Parts: sequence; C-alpha cells; structure tokens
Amino acid sequence: MTIVNDLGLHARAAAKLVKVAQKAAGRVWLQVGPEQIDAKQVIDILTLAASKGDQVQVIVEADADLDTLNLIVELIAGGFGE
Repeated sequence: MTIVNDLGLHARAAAKLVKVAQKAAGRVWLQVGPEQIDAKQVIDILTLAASKGDQVQVIVEADADLDTLNLIVELIAGGFGE
C-alpha cells in the first residue's frame, strides 16, 4: 500500500488505524522497509514516520482477520478520510 494523504501516517491517522486493527483477533503488523511494528499500538505506528508516498505492507496472522485487513487497506487507500 502507498500512503496517499498529505500528512502521512501522523497521530490522527495512526489512531484510526489502531481502532480498526484492534478488531482483529490475531496480531496485525505494519511494515515499512525492514521495520515491522504492531499495528495495534499508536506509538509503534508513529515510530515508522511513514510519509506520503511511502510503501506500507499490512500483515495479519490469522485468516479470520481478513475482513480487518480489508478495512485497513480501505483506510490507507482512502487517505485515512482526510
């Protein structure tokens, strides 16, 4: 996924992502380059410092969380509603 909103993955966008990720039964990860973090933790997301244009990979561990994965994909593709 590409971060498309002008402000990148800032605090408000991170909070929205965490809210969706916390619906998952299993673990949800975000990866930018070699760095992989827990998508259920705002502070972890902010440490990525993902900017507009950065590539982010979203990973869910459980097949049961594919709906959550799709919601996160929609959130990122939609620029976090901004």
